[in-house]
Amino acid sequence: MKYPMNIRDALKLIMDSVGRPLRLMEVCGTHTVAIFRHGIRDLLPEGITLLSGPGCPVCVTAMRDVDTAIAISMQKNVVLTTFGDMMRVPGSKGSLFNAKAQGSDIRVVYSPLDALRIAEDNRDKEVVFFATGFETTSPSVAGTIMEAERKGVRNFYIYSVHKTVPPALRALLDSGEVRVDGFILPGHVSTIIGSLPYEFIASDYKKPSVITGFDAADILSGIRMILEQIASRMSAVEIQYKKVVRKEGNPKAVAILNKCFEPDDAVWRGIGTIGKSGLKLREEFKHRDFKSVFSVDIPEGEGHATACSCGDVLKGVKVPPECKLFGKSCTPDRPVGPCMVSSEGSCAAYYKYKAVRGMKV
Repeated sequence: MKYPMNIRDALKLIMDSVGRPLRLMEVCGTHTVAIFRHGIRDLLPEGITLLSGPGCPVCVTAMRDVDTAIAISMQKNVVLTTFGDMMRVPGSKGSLFNAKAQGSDIRVVYSPLDALRIAEDNRDKEVVFFATGFETTSPSVAGTIMEAERKGVRNFYIYSVHKTVPPALRALLDSGEVRVDGFILPGHVSTIIGSLPYEFIASDYKKPSVITGFDAADILSGIRMILEQIASRMSAVEIQYKKVVRKEGNPKAVAILNKCFEPDDAVWRGIGTIGKSGLKLREEFKHRDFKSVFSVDIPEGEGHATACSCGDVLKGVKVPPECKLFGKSCTPDRPVGPCMVSSEGSCAAYYKYKAVRGMKV
């Protein structure tokens, strides 16, 4: 079929040929923000619904893991280092920001190498890096561990709560909780792992998916590619973001990741335990795992606010305005759930652009 040059008209023409409403999920939190920032929803023809997925690492960090990080920070002679976006994520009784205010030595870093330098400069302290994030950040953590080994920095440890994206998508598809007709797959994660780990989406579940970049043209092009697959009744994993992503990914990054880490079951906030979706240090690097070396007493949590719908938002079951707390008791200044804390969180994005543009959500 020959499509018009105007992308908006092209999308409408394909939608007309499909003849039914479609629900597409943008897995990555950065895509959620970009879709709002560029006004993508305003450009889509009627019948296309965009859902946010579980691709915000801050949002899916379990409350128990935040509680553990806080407990680690309270240990004598310990410096906890973390990315800044984790500071305000609520645990059961507070956040890392609260713990710092109460005297814990918690320092924000921009990379795990910054944490290693702190360990080198403070040999009399135990320095722990709170290792969060997906496949995008985990190779740099693995590289930092290798550097600590090379330099013989004995007082550097990590607390790994890394997550991996493909198992979460399989769990989402297996759950049957939400109907998804196609996936806008994350660009950053895919620069590391490539497209091959997503092949099951097409082969096992017959869902089309496209790895997409982050500017408006990239996203619209990716949506068009998904619609073309649906219109042609085919399912494949395509790469729109070819200037960055290769089918095989980045073999060197994957190799160093696999050298230090192995898959482990992980708890996703609001979703639950997903088998082999986390990363733990291999046996030869256990001496870098703070919890394996030191005993940490983690107090029992009080549980998450029952009215918070972050879990349903992360699974695409709800959109943020359907949460009873959204924009009322839960705002970016007073976040109740993690989806309102992170700048990549669905709730924060909905709140910001709804407030700024009066956008219909």
